[in-house]
Amino acid sequence: MNAFKGTGVALITPFHDDYSIDFESLKRLIDHVVSGGVDYLVVLGTTGEAATLNSAEKKQVLKACLEYNAGRVPVVLGIGGNNTHAVVNEIKNTDFYGVAAILSVSPYYNKPSQAGIVAHYTAIADASPVPVILYNIPGRTMSNMTAATTLHLSHHPNIVGMKEASGNLEQCMQIAAAMPKDFLLLSGDDLMTKALMSIGGHGVISVLANAFPDTFKKLTHGTNEEAIQATFSLLTLNSLMYIEGNPVGIKNLLFHMGIISGDQVRLPMLSASIELSNQIKAAYQNK
Repeated sequence: MNAFKGTGVALITPFHDDYSIDFESLKRLIDHVVSGGVDYLVVLGTTGEAATLNSAEKKQVLKACLEYNAGRVPVVLGIGGNNTHAVVNEIKNTDFYGVAAILSVSPYYNKPSQAGIVAHYTAIADASPVPVILYNIPGRTMSNMTAATTLHLSHHPNIVGMKEASGNLEQCMQIAAAMPKDFLLLSGDDLMTKALMSIGGHGVISVLANAFPDTFKKLTHGTNEEAIQATFSLLTLNSLMYIEGNPVGIKNLLFHMGIISGDQVRLPMLSASIELSNQIKAAYQNK
């Protein structure tokens, strides 16, 4: 599981002005993050706007990412939802050639019990031909996975890690203190990465690594001082990334950096307001 230590980048999906997929920008982005030192790619997650892509587009994006990456780093595929049967069917109908693992978000909207979450992930892990990384993000799902739930699932032979975005360091410590030695604890919050690694975490699945892969290489693989300074360098920009929703901020930043051709997002998200765009541009220029 060393492949998923360090920095995974939650790739955005760039769009043209007509909201079709901008594959040229996607290629530039992948070259940027891979050459910058990320350890693996995470495709079709929340940051990739998977919720607003149809099934054909998802297949096109995955195919393009595998082609552009050309085997340079492992690729993790986002497959999740709040209909367990539908997620299992999607897994059964997915071509996993070139895919190293899946990242699957805890069921949203339904607000299942902890036992329901265990049953959901057990069904997914039993069906998946590749390892499964759990994803806890109560701010989106409105349902927290407790440390006890994570630890229970950590013993499933096909569940290899957890992307923890609860923002609850005590809960993360409870997981770190009792998790199996081969289980990966990954930060789902860029600024929490250093803190999580200090208690036994193994890295991050990052939004800002789309823009600054070299910074995250220092954060996850550098010295203690390099990691601290890398974290501090992200403070101002990180606070701007989520004001109008993710991936609005990171797309606008990548546009200002010239990596993607535009910052379009699909409804119900809207592209960054002029005020936010100006703030992001200024923060980037002063980084």
